[in-house]
Amino acid sequence: MNFGGKFEDSLVVEQLHKLSVSFLVEDLEIRRGGVAANMCFGLGRLGLRPVLVGCAGDDFADYRSWLERHGVDCDHVRISDTHHTARFVCTTDTTGAQFASFYPGAMSEARLVELAPIVAKVGAPSYVLIGADDPDGMLRHTEECRQRGYPFIADPSQQLAFGAGELIRQLIDGAAFLFSNEYESHMIEQKTGWSSDEVLERVAIQVKTLGKDGVHVRSRDGVDFTRPAAKDVTALEPTGVGDAFRAGFLGALAWGLSLEHAAEVGCVLAAYVVETVGPQDYKFTAEQFLARLDASYGGEAAEAVRPHLTAVS
Repeated sequence: MNFGGKFEDSLVVEQLHKLSVSFLVEDLEIRRGGVAANMCFGLGRLGLRPVLVGCAGDDFADYRSWLERHGVDCDHVRISDTHHTARFVCTTDTTGAQFASFYPGAMSEARLVELAPIVAKVGAPSYVLIGADDPDGMLRHTEECRQRGYPFIADPSQQLAFGAGELIRQLIDGAAFLFSNEYESHMIEQKTGWSSDEVLERVAIQVKTLGKDGVHVRSRDGVDFTRPAAKDVTALEPTGVGDAFRAGFLGALAWGLSLEHAAEVGCVLAAYVVETVGPQDYKFTAEQFLARLDASYGGEAAEAVRPHLTAVS
């Protein structure tokens, strides 16, 4: 929601302990989001069929229909009997100041989800990406992956700000991939007490997004490269950009492409999101995507991806 004035004009400093204010907003926009759903939507747009695992409320029906129409398997989303789907509600004034609330709702039941029955139905996973969720759920799923031998991807993102060092160490130790942005990578080192090299000793591959500067990928095996961001990007709104990068990166891995091409596909998919308001409101054709890959990274990248985009409408 957007408020056409300034919040500060309605605040009396001496009375903040009795704060009770109301703002007449100019609009209301409801957009689909959530890190797991954003990533699955991106994978679906690339013609893949990801399996969404998480918890939602009985208000999930419309969202489920949207995701399923875009190639996402939602059969394993747990529906809560008592909570609504998690949501973020935010009002912004003309100066950019915000009043915001996050309602976790059904997300708090993620700890009740077991992965093995899902794997029994859908088959062995290429990867289980464990994103920001209920902390106990994240721990349970990480430990189950270790015990059952499922390759897992650590992507704690928003939970890094609230998690203690021990939680973060448990979430990333033994991961096939560790995803973070540049700021989060420093937070991981600070909270775990591990140096950059010590973090890499505990994960096979670290993928660090650098915003407008692209992405840095390195591995224990000596891989170490940076790819620039896609060219000619007109940035509009950043929400969901990191999720889109992950979807593109993982989509390329599912196609059997190199890490370099995976980084390039991730950057191009992220470009579509940053140019759109809303993390699931972007569109492209296969030829548009390939042309953008060609313009940013050359014909070799585009030709490597071309055979895999046949399912993109």
